[in-house]
Amino acid sequence: MSLYNRRTLLALPLALAACGFTPVYGPDGAGTKLRGQVLVQEPSTQAGYLLTRHLEARLGRSGAEPRYALDLAIATEEDGLAINSAGDTTRFNLIGEVVYALRDILTGTIVSSGTVENFTAYSATGTTVATLAAERDAVERLMVILGDQITARLYAVDLPA
Repeated sequence: MSLYNRRTLLALPLALAACGFTPVYGPDGAGTKLRGQVLVQEPSTQAGYLLTRHLEARLGRSGAEPRYALDLAIATEEDGLAINSAGDTTRFNLIGEVVYALRDILTGTIVSSGTVENFTAYSATGTTVATLAAERDAVERLMVILGDQITARLYAVDLPA
């Protein structure tokens, strides 16, 4: 006999609504409040450009009068992981950290802030061109991961109306 039956599945949305759950893209959800209202800090590096591009894709590009400003501080570090018998590093770990702050432009108060960190890796066993392409791809993947973490945290914030 199954632990879950149809009545349980039908009662789940009612239970979530009773506890104050609001869908992110619902009428008063954070996704709706942030859509097109966040001015992401102008990037100064390639990693910053990639992160800004991803955040604007997730949050929407800000309009003429955005409500919020998102300040970012990006730090990346590269560590060698695998060394062959000749002493060459054949695999690298790319570690990234972003400190962010979502600021209300009207009041100047910080609505949300925090730090996200993650990593990706790439192989350096091919030609120089292949290694550079793998490194660029790792940076792009890392910025997508960090951008998704920031977006998820911003969607969890209880924004003022």
